[in-house]
Amino acid sequence: MAKKGQIQRKYSTEFKISVIVDMREHHLSYRETVRKYLQGVSPTSAIGTIQRWERIYLEEGAEGLMKERRGRACSASGTKRGRPPKLDKKVEEDLIAENQRLRMEIEYLKKLSALVLAEERENGKKQK
Repeated sequence: MAKKGQIQRKYSTEFKISVIVDMREHHLSYRETVRKYLQGVSPTSAIGTIQRWERIYLEEGAEGLMKERRGRACSASGTKRGRPPKLDKKVEEDLIAENQRLRMEIEYLKKLSALVLAEERENGKKQK
């Protein structure tokens, strides 16, 4: 995420590959590469960007630079932004029905408990 006043840039895959290939062929340092290709960008963040591109290029090849990597990674379940996966209509209906049944059961048990408690209080008063 870009800080206030900064522009968040998106570079093409071809540009990233050309920067890394040129840097490696001509044995350029990160600072020299930044001066050559990323003028007007904060040197500190630009160096980090080029280092990240180089690591991805070495680990995954040119195809790795094509992937969009911005933002927070998806949750472990593999769903976007941690959303629960879409359920089948039948499964969803069954879950809703079970939820309603359980709520009714809880209400019944609460009323039963209140009746038993009231009866015990009444029996306690009679014995005294």
